Amino acid sequence: MRAGLHRLEPRRLLTSLFAAAVSAADPEQTIRNFLPAKPKGRVVVVGAGKGSAQMAAALERAWDGPLEGVVATRYGFGAPCEIIEVIEAAHPVPDEAGLRASQRLLHQVSGLSPDDLVIALISGGGSALLPAPAAGLTMADEIAVNEALLASGAPIKAMNTIRKHVSAIKGGRLALAAYPARLVSLVVSDIPGDDPALVSSGPTIPDASTRRDALRYVETYGIRLPPAVLAHLETA
Repeated sequence: MRAGLHRLEPRRLLTSLFAAAVSAADPEQTIRNFLPAKPKGRVVVVGAGKGSAQMAAALERAWDGPLEGVVATRYGFGAPCEIIEVIEAAHPVPDEAGLRASQRLLHQVSGLSPDDLVIALISGGGSALLPAPAAGLTMADEIAVNEALLASGAPIKAMNTIRKHVSAIKGGRLALAAYPARLVSLVVSDIPGDDPALVSSGPTIPDASTRRDALRYVETYGIRLPPAVLAHLETA
């Protein structure tokens, strides 16, 4: 097979590589291979990212049993779902629709039991699609943070570390809200190295970073954050 690839013309080789990459990330072809075991209780689906609606539609077709839930995706990136609610919001700078989506996701996972299952569908873009200002901060603060990060030239790891520490839903906080239900995250990564804690700022993945790490990135890349956000990061 390797010898055959070498004989391909460069354009055909690159086209075949692109097609293979798209196929590997296509939820219609892959999601069935990663379905968790059915629970005794409810199945709740939450998700965020530019591919979350397509993932939700594929999950509906693959899942044999009742489910419910809501996912957030970018304007124009929706997909027809029969059961799972799809909310479209702004990207890369968040808006009020994204704030409502965050609230819906947090509400969807509240009050669950150990018999329930949460399936989280996460793909790139969820950091902007799930604004949820931490206590003491406002939506205007979160918008200003995203604008400052986008203008900074900082790498995605630095940006998402900062985002986690000014959010009420990122950095594993959505998973915390779902406790004590069992939670399974299905992640399509757009992050070099494929660290799931960085994709969409890891709403369902435990976060090992600290506010000190976030402040170090702020200083290193000269990121101009609102005073309230800096004060929040400087709080132990």
